[in-house]
Amino acid sequence: MYNDLRQFLDSSPSCFHAAENLSARLTEAGFTELDEGNEWNVKPGGAYFVRRNMSAIIAFRIPASIPNGIMLCAAHSDSPTFKVKYGGEMQSKGYVRLNTERYGGMIYSSWLDRPLSLAGRVVLSTADGIEVRLVNVDRDLMIIPNVAIHMNRSVNDGYAYNPAVDLVPLLASQDGRGDMLQAVAESAGIDRDSIADYDLFVYNRQKSTLWGHEYEFISASKIDDLQCAYCAVEAIIAAESCPALAVAAVFDNEEVGSLSKQGADSTFLADVAERVCNALYGVGSLNRLLANGLMLSADNAHAVHPNHPEYADPDNRPVMNGGVVIKYSANQKYTSDAVSAALFERICKNAGVPVQRFTNRSDMLGGSTLGNISNSHLSLPTVDIGCAQLAMHSAYETAGARDTELMTQAMTEFFKTALLRNGKEITVK
Repeated sequence: MYNDLRQFLDSSPSCFHAAENLSARLTEAGFTELDEGNEWNVKPGGAYFVRRNMSAIIAFRIPASIPNGIMLCAAHSDSPTFKVKYGGEMQSKGYVRLNTERYGGMIYSSWLDRPLSLAGRVVLSTADGIEVRLVNVDRDLMIIPNVAIHMNRSVNDGYAYNPAVDLVPLLASQDGRGDMLQAVAESAGIDRDSIADYDLFVYNRQKSTLWGHEYEFISASKIDDLQCAYCAVEAIIAAESCPALAVAAVFDNEEVGSLSKQGADSTFLADVAERVCNALYGVGSLNRLLANGLMLSADNAHAVHPNHPEYADPDNRPVMNGGVVIKYSANQKYTSDAVSAALFERICKNAGVPVQRFTNRSDMLGGSTLGNISNSHLSLPTVDIGCAQLAMHSAYETAGARDTELMTQAMTEFFKTALLRNGKEITVK
C-alpha cells in the first residue's frame, strides 16, 4: 500500500491535483460524482462524491437500510508552500525571479537548493466565458539558492529567513527572458495569451523514496496531510457494507485557517449531509444521526524526534510504524476526550491496529486541526488522530511505511461500525 501512497503523493503537486486524483480513484471504485448545482438522485446502497472549488471533496456511502448514525472522517488536501502572485516575474540585474508569498507555516530552510516547479490551475478566456484547467510544469524549472557561507557566516547560528528576500525562486537569467506563463502554457498545450488568471503553487520536484535499514521509512512532499486523505478515501472504498452513513471529507485551506468556501469552516459538509439526509430520511433526520455518530479528525501527529527527544512529552511519545496516534490537548486544540478516544481505541482493537497517544510537552504549544472547526458546523463526538511523522511542514517529510496500511485498516473498520447510545452506555457494533 505504501507504493500506492507514493504514486499518489508524486502525482499530487497541488491541492487541485490531489482532489482530482482522489476523484479518479472514487470513480474507478464505482462512486458516482454529483454536482452541487444539479438535482441529486441518491439512493440507499449508493456511493457518491461531490467536489467544491476543484480542491475539496466529500465522498459518502448510503446504507441499504435506514442508518442509525453517521461515521465521518475529515482530512485536508493542502500543504505549506509558496503561491505565485499576480504578475509573476520580477526583473533584477542579471536574473528573472518569481514573485511569491508564503502559504501556511513552513520550515523555510527545507525549500533551499532543491529543484522546484509550478502546479495548480489556470483560468482561460473563451468565446463564451472562461474555462479552468489543471496545470503541472513537469520539469525542473526553478531553485531558491542559498547564500554562500562566506557571505553569511551566521547561517548556522539560527539565521532568520525573510520570505521576501531569502526565499524568492530564481526562474531564469535575464538574457533568457524568463516567462513563467509561457512555461505554463507550453506544459498545458494552450495559448499563453488565453490565460486570464491562475492559482499556481511552488512544489518540490524531489520524488518520494522508501529508505531505512529494512525500508521502513517513506519520505516525500506533502505527507501532511495527503497520507490521511489517501487513507480516508481508500477506507471508504473498502468499507462496502456500512451500517451508518459513512462520510470521508477532504477539505482545502486547513493550513491557513479553513476560512474559505472549500474549507472546514465553510458550509460544505453541512450542505452535503443535510441534502442527503433530507432527501432520504426526512427534514431533521441529520440531528438524529449525529446523536449516534463519531468523527475522526485525521491529520498527522509528531513522532518523537531521534535527535531531540526532549521536545516530546515524557510519557506520550509516538513512533513511526507504531500504529495510529490519538492526539490530546487540554485547551482543545485537539478534540479528543475520554469518550471519543475510548470508542476509537475499541474500533482499532477490532481491526487489530495498535494505538499510540500524543500530547504536547506541557510548556510547548502545538498545532491545531480541522476537528474543532468542522464541529462548529456539525457537532458530534470527535477524536483527533494521525500517523506519526517527522519534519512536519518541511518541503520533504518522513513517515513510517507500515502506518498507511494500519491507518487504512482502522478507518475501514470505523466506517463498518455502528454506535448505539443508551444513556451513559455506548455499544460498538
